[in-house]
Amino acid sequence: MSTDSQNPHALARGAVNVLVVDDEALARSRLRTLLGDCTEPPAVVGAEAANAVQAMQALQRQVFDAVLLDIRMPGTDGLMLAHSISALPRPPAVVFVTAHAEHAVQAFDLEVADYLTKPVRLQRLQQALQKVERLAQARHAQTPQKAPETLLIQDRGRAERVPLLDVLYFKAELKYITVRTARRSYILDGSLNELEALYAGRFMRIHRNALIARHAVRALEKYFDAEEGEGWAVRLDGLDELLVVSRRQLSAVREAIAA
Repeated sequence: MSTDSQNPHALARGAVNVLVVDDEALARSRLRTLLGDCTEPPAVVGAEAANAVQAMQALQRQVFDAVLLDIRMPGTDGLMLAHSISALPRPPAVVFVTAHAEHAVQAFDLEVADYLTKPVRLQRLQQALQKVERLAQARHAQTPQKAPETLLIQDRGRAERVPLLDVLYFKAELKYITVRTARRSYILDGSLNELEALYAGRFMRIHRNALIARHAVRALEKYFDAEEGEGWAVRLDGLDELLVVSRRQLSAVREAIAA
């Protein structure tokens, strides 16, 4: 593994500090070159790693804004490493960079910031870094008053503002977020992590792929699924559908309902 000192001038301009993880040295070199060409936002390679062990060592030594992560690697693969990264106290955003598009569904279940296929184009890499930057800004927002009270939805060439009070839930669907109101659904480009950071006081996570409006919760109910068996789900005002609550989030949902 090679580790470089951070470029203070790049960081002063708000550069995204990146950890590059790939078992192929040529692939790491290619990403380093592309990252050096990024300007919107600028990026700096804080460290490189050839496997999951080296990556975790780097993450323990310094704080990164993003990890550009290959999926197919010897030993612990990128999907498993992404699980470990998400458990860190200050997890960086993960952007998968892979030649294998068939892992996209699993990747977005992990709520990664983006999914790039090799060979990576500069424009596409900059778009991914822009998502990372938006996520970082949301996490560092100091006051909830700064969060917008409406969502700007782009739909077939037209823009529509949806009041946040009308939103009942956000649900991750592959590369997009479904925004559900009592009347209809919208598609939003973004990430659940970003929305959760912006609107933590209004929405709570009930599953890795879903946030619900706290004010809209009507009941927590048992349900039965033919594949998963017995579980729990929430019912929201104005909707007939039930939203599944993961075992991991069940205790927090119960506490929120009882409060």
